[in-house]
Amino acid sequence: MENGKLDNTSYILDTLLQKSLTKQDTYLTTLEHFITFKKVMKFLIGNYKKQIKGYSSKINLNYNENGVFEAKMQVAGDMIVFNMHSNVFAFDEKHWIWENEYVKNDNRNGYCGVINVYNFLADSFKYKRMGDYGYIIARIFINREGHYFLEGNPDFGSFNKDFGTNKLDMSTIREIIQLIIQYSLEVDLLVPPLENVQLATVEQMLVNLDKPKVNTGKPLGFQTNLQNNKD
Repeated sequence: MENGKLDNTSYILDTLLQKSLTKQDTYLTTLEHFITFKKVMKFLIGNYKKQIKGYSSKINLNYNENGVFEAKMQVAGDMIVFNMHSNVFAFDEKHWIWENEYVKNDNRNGYCGVINVYNFLADSFKYKRMGDYGYIIARIFINREGHYFLEGNPDFGSFNKDFGTNKLDMSTIREIIQLIIQYSLEVDLLVPPLENVQLATVEQMLVNLDKPKVNTGKPLGFQTNLQNNKD
């Protein structure tokens, strides 16, 4: 019995050490790359401003950070938000990642940090329209060795089969950010269906008179499995 306890303790301690160290390494690698994302975002916005100097009063281009884990770019009428999650994730047992040879060789490679990218209307922040929607347009997964894959528009970067081959670097990060900006700018704000705006309350008319009475958001994003199942 005593030997059994020792074996259990050893197993628990070994597992804790292995997982904890893997997750810590993954977190630090993701954070390092997120810092690079922020530097590139700031550079791009500054460069765009220089390129359109004569029109800068008419086209809003801004960059700001909200703490360690969030950075925002305003590109004209769009607000693109990059948010790094502070936790490290594993994937469910049916996820394709476990069939990847790189992960099969060492399952620690399957732990990933994640950077979520959202698109909002810049006016939603300017006028504090708390009910407006933002849409996730990409998720960037990064493992402890700096290998990555993306969920979102396939033009954004790495396909699933490339995980374990492609690593993030300054050039790749710049390409990803520019593709995300391009994608956001290409999608226009659509008029809501008439049935969504037929009714309004007196309270809506009297409170915050300078704000729209209907929640607003662009039809951005990518289809999830949940959405596909509903179609």
